[in-house]
Amino acid sequence: MYEPTILQDYTVEGTRVLVAETCGEVCSRQIVIGITAGRIEDMHFTGGCSGNTQGLAALVRGMKIEDVISRLEGIRCGCKLTSCPDQLARVLKQALDSGKGPHKSLIA
Repeated sequence: MYEPTILQDYTVEGTRVLVAETCGEVCSRQIVIGITAGRIEDMHFTGGCSGNTQGLAALVRGMKIEDVISRLEGIRCGCKLTSCPDQLARVLKQALDSGKGPHKSLIA
């Protein structure tokens, strides 16, 4: 119910790019993430609180995706059962789960 949807998943010059639509319960509408060698290379949110989403993107840049998931998973926004950080963690978790195929080397 609160799962984001990965709309696109492709590779450009060794970087896995994920484009995901958030669940609709949060202010942001979309997350674009670049992953190289299992680390967040770049990311940005469409919509949401600009300062918070820019700050979140800056904080996770360079982090291992497993570390991002463990730090952000389950964070709630007010009375909502999810948040922009939680949606990011959920997208990354989906990417790890799907990383058993051609993108595995880009995740691990």
